Amino acid sequence: MNYRMVAFVLGRIFAIEAVLMLFPLICAMLYGEWYLLPAFLLPAALLAVLGVITSRKTPKNTTIFARDGLAIVALVWVLMSAFGALPFVISGEIPSFIDAFFETVSGFTTTGSTILTDVEALSHGTLFWRSFSHWVGGMGVLVFAMAVLPMTDGRAMHLMRAEVPGPTVGKISSKLSDSAKILYAIYFAMTLIEVILLCAGGMPLFDSLIHSFGTAGTGGFSNKGLSVGAYNNPYFEIVIGVFMLLFGINFNLYYFLLLRRFRDAFCSEEMLTYLGIVGFSTVTITLNILHLYDNVGTALRTAFFQVSSIITTTGYASADFNLWPTYSRIVICILTFCGACAGSTAGGLKISRVIIFFKAAKQDLNKMLHTHAVTTVRFEGKPLDEKVLRGVHNYFNIYMLLLTLSVLLLSLDGFDIVSTFTAVLTCFNNVGPGLEMVGPVGSFADFSAPAKLLLSFDMLAGRLELYPMLALFSPRLWRKRISSFKEAKV
Repeated sequence: MNYRMVAFVLGRIFAIEAVLMLFPLICAMLYGEWYLLPAFLLPAALLAVLGVITSRKTPKNTTIFARDGLAIVALVWVLMSAFGALPFVISGEIPSFIDAFFETVSGFTTTGSTILTDVEALSHGTLFWRSFSHWVGGMGVLVFAMAVLPMTDGRAMHLMRAEVPGPTVGKISSKLSDSAKILYAIYFAMTLIEVILLCAGGMPLFDSLIHSFGTAGTGGFSNKGLSVGAYNNPYFEIVIGVFMLLFGINFNLYYFLLLRRFRDAFCSEEMLTYLGIVGFSTVTITLNILHLYDNVGTALRTAFFQVSSIITTTGYASADFNLWPTYSRIVICILTFCGACAGSTAGGLKISRVIIFFKAAKQDLNKMLHTHAVTTVRFEGKPLDEKVLRGVHNYFNIYMLLLTLSVLLLSLDGFDIVSTFTAVLTCFNNVGPGLEMVGPVGSFADFSAPAKLLLSFDMLAGRLELYPMLALFSPRLWRKRISSFKEAKV
């Protein structure tokens, strides 16, 4: 373990978070919420001091190996959430640190689950920070760092591999730093377009920013207790619904559009499957809930919004789907598992893994029926090697093991089985709302402190693709390396 390099990167991230806290501070000042100044200035000052102490001098050995990347990614997300919770505690708007930590983890991991029962009682400054964390965490904290700080590919690849969602990680440019800048430029442009469209439809600028941050990061925090449904505005639902769908697509495809590589952009197997699932789910749910609405148009719009929200793990709600028929709620649960595309801001298993998993199962069945047949699993037109297939199977096995263990532990709180299961499911997949007690109009406030810490771990594990958070508990991660050449550099 290169401890000095780990501390150095953490210091850079602390400095970035200190700067990020200035944005909600400015928002608070614009709304005359001067009492919030200490709530943001004190944590920002603390982060700045820690950042200077730990990163003022670049280590002689700047190599980052795989184990260093796992440790850095996990520690960055845990510590950013811990420091990010301080404004809520200092302001007194969320007095309990564990509650504030849960809320901040939910923000940075773009989950959207909340312990708040009256979100509209919060100040503008804290509401801005709460939703701004979605935007920062959506593309990835360390991807953001690569975009604004100089970092060589040799030092950054293990960080990107540990943080970016999906079974494989690729570069869209020859340099990782350039890739990060391109991704964030696309991310920023799409967010800005959504803000403009919402403002054009009559939504206040503050509300437009809040909901655009939540949409871009596929997070789902709203400044309204009834979420997007509070506006009862078809235009807002369509704009937000479409943009949720767009942010669930692999951002590499948008780069292909900029390069005029239209075939690569529009013929993506993962994207076509993703849109097919959305289309099928929307149509069948519409037919299932039609009797609850006045006309087909309203039912179709409501179904599309919720399907788009859940499959992209955003979690916004335009209706209480907790009251929908059983079929519709089952589809919602299945979409919670699936998630959207790899390389997007969404959580869940990812459509690419689902496709590969089913294709691998089909290959195994063919081998049983035709023992001498030579078959290859292909994805996006390319054959997959055994390492990728094994990785997808291992990921799914660990995913189900952690999901089962978390449900078992959370059941000790004594709530009903649907609330318990969907609470874990929605946190693990970074969706936000579940069913029953934790439905679209519910909250996680009634869970015990240990349960909230467990769910916070699930949110972090789900956002970081399991391995970084699990690695923190491995003694081998923290052992000093006998020889720095035992692991190959990237």
